[in-house]
Formats: sequence, C-alpha cells, structure tokens
Amino acid sequence: MTDTMQRIVLASRPEGAPAHVNFRLEDTPLPEPGDGEVLVRVHYLSLDPYMRGRMDDAKSYAKPVEVGQTMEGGAVGEVIASNSDLFKPGEFAFGMFGWASHGVLPAKALQKLSPDLAPISTALGVLGMPGLTAWHGLTSIGKPQHGETLVVAAATGPVGSMVGQLAKARGLRAVGIAGGPEKCRLAVETFGFDACLDHRAHPDAASLREALAAECPDGIDIYFENVGGKVLESVLPLMNVGGRIPLCGMIAWYSGADLGDRNLLPAAWRAILVKRLLVQGFIIFDAYHRLPDFLEEVAPKVASGEVSYLEDITEGLENAPDAFMAMLKGGNTGKTVVKLV
Repeated sequence: MTDTMQRIVLASRPEGAPAHVNFRLEDTPLPEPGDGEVLVRVHYLSLDPYMRGRMDDAKSYAKPVEVGQTMEGGAVGEVIASNSDLFKPGEFAFGMFGWASHGVLPAKALQKLSPDLAPISTALGVLGMPGLTAWHGLTSIGKPQHGETLVVAAATGPVGSMVGQLAKARGLRAVGIAGGPEKCRLAVETFGFDACLDHRAHPDAASLREALAAECPDGIDIYFENVGGKVLESVLPLMNVGGRIPLCGMIAWYSGADLGDRNLLPAAWRAILVKRLLVQGFIIFDAYHRLPDFLEEVAPKVASGEVSYLEDITEGLENAPDAFMAMLKGGNTGKTVVKLV
C-alpha cells in the first residue's frame, strides 16, 4: 500500500467562472483510520454544479470550502482498511471523500454499495444524489398528475433526464430543453421525452418561449428548475394557474451572469402571484431520509433498463478541474464522473 495520496485543493476563490488558477493538485500523506473509521481508495468521484457555490466565501446552506482545503464532493471506492465492524476490506462504499485519491471517514457516515446490483459509479448519479434530487423534487413538490405537462432544462443531465423519465412513467407530457441537437436527440430517443428544444438555437427568452408554447399547447403545469437564466424567463409566462416549480439549482447564474440594467424580479413576482404558483426551493441533503424509498422504487428500474442513464467519464484526478469547468458550461452529456481506478 502506498503511503501517499493525491488531492485537489481550492487554491484561490474564483471571480466569475472558475479557472485553472483556482485549483491545485497536491501529494499528501495517506491518512490512517481511527477508531470506528474506514480508509477508502476512491475509484470514481462526482462533479456537480453545487460545488461552484462552495468555492465562494458566501453565506449559504453549507460552509464554503476553505482555501487550501480539499474540494468537496461525493465519491465511491474500495475499503482498504477498516476499524469498524460495519465494513471490511474489499467492500465498496460511498462517502463525501472530496476530490482525492483516498479518504477516511467514520463508517457510520458511509453508504455500503453492492457492485453486483449496479455499477458503483451509479451511486454518484442515477442512484445517488442527482437521482434522488429528481425523484424527491418531482414527487414531493411537483406532485405530478396524469395528463399534465412538465418542462425541465438540462434534459440529458443526471437530474433532468431522471425527471423526464419519472414524469413519463406517471403519464405526463415531458418537454426537455438542452444545449445542441445531439443532446436533444438523446433526450427524446434515450430518455423518452416527448420533445426537446435546443436553447442554443434560440438567442433570447422570447424566441425560446415561442418554441415552448408550440410544444406545450395546454400550458406548463410543472417546471423543474435547475438552470435559471433565459429558460426561466421563457417558462414563467406559460405556467398554468396552480403550477408548481421545484427549485433545486440555477446554474446559469452561479458564476455571476450579467443582467445589464434589467430587473427580472417584478415580472417573476407578478407571474407567481397571478398564476398562483407554488415555488419551493429545496436542498437535497435535507431529504436524504427518503433515500431508501427512492432506491426501492428506482433501483429495480435501473437494473431492468426501464430507467436509462448516461455517464460522462473523465480519467485522472488531475483532469477533474477541466471536467468541472466544462460541465458548468454545459459541456457534459450525462452525469459528470472522474475515474481514478
């Protein structure tokens, strides 16, 4: 066993979009597990949009990553040393190990994985936090009803693709929005959306709204919000009275989008009032108690192929920053994962 490990730390806080200067690859001594702890060799680590917010020194639902500390995130890997009866070497686990080749955590903070049931990488995507985000937001806030119309952006991403498939299974019309004709093709052919619009083909919210109106002739009942930007501008006027908007992200604004002299709040606030909309933000870490119910419903469908998923895999820890920056600009297709082993 090696006595060193690698990690990527936050070298500096970004101003606007993250850049290479904000990350640093380091070698550091391999940690030893204490009483009740487990040492894991990471096989795959997750890259997710929420990590951009953790790079800022701003008050939020979780503490920011400190400069010089390991970039935060979930990962899966093999137990190589254990001081707990809950895990033994050779077993696999999910935990918040961050952007690192190895990690030590209390055994009680880990989720045991069975590679015989599904590839361990799925615990980072379709059967992990993104999948749970889609399922919880749709079922508890969206409250879908047969025959309704749902719209979701980033339709081929791990959250959007799950939202669309769950909506279709419940008898809804599912309309996706994605970046580029290839992603739109995947949304329809792989994930079963009824239609998908290429937001890059529509330079502004008015143009996108016109295209959405054509695909949603009965209006929009549920808008699963994970993007913000011109997509939100285009959707709000098309929402039906009593519509629901589960809000889990706003990636278009994470790096400080320039709105010029436009103030979008009055129009948004008026739409919420006049349409009597339910807009509810949620942080999925508050809903992890629902993970067993989610896995009970969705895991068999993943195993049978009824639920499809895509993984965008980058090899090598040193390439994680490039993959992360590309993801924030929509350069990924499916769940963004970094393979280490």
